[in-house]
Amino acid sequence: MLAMNLRIIAVGKLREHYWQEGLADYLRRLTPYAKLEILDISEAKIVDGATIQEKERAQAQEAHLILGKVEKLGGLIVALDRQGIAMDSLELAKWLKNCMIEGRSEVNWIIGGPLGLDFSVLNRADLVLSFSKLTFPHQMVRLILLEQLYRCFRIIHNEPYHK
Repeated sequence: MLAMNLRIIAVGKLREHYWQEGLADYLRRLTPYAKLEILDISEAKIVDGATIQEKERAQAQEAHLILGKVEKLGGLIVALDRQGIAMDSLELAKWLKNCMIEGRSEVNWIIGGPLGLDFSVLNRADLVLSFSKLTFPHQMVRLILLEQLYRCFRIIHNEPYHK
């Protein structure tokens, strides 16, 4: 199996110290399994009381930046969206392992901002994945994603992970 190159492309910056600490912990844990890079995309500015059209323009602006980044980098695209396909950890680990077996070693994980992802990003994705029908803060999704990736690699390598 190939070593994985994983990128998280996320709208907005992670400012809160407690999120940064959690991310640093999982980045450290993932080091033996994959090369991981986090790329921040500027969050489009929207004013309170913005119209639907203004919000759609903001989403389209973010999508342009995301897709521009992905086109330069290449690799599979996994968009995180609550309307996507739900997988349990074993299914996600199997999907990731199949990517490695097929020689697809680059995966871009896309996390939208407060408005979510534009349809152009969802339509371009190789997989639209849902962690839940619930809505989570986009900062929290980064941590959930890293935890799930760590869990996947532990499963792939038949290593124990707490239940």
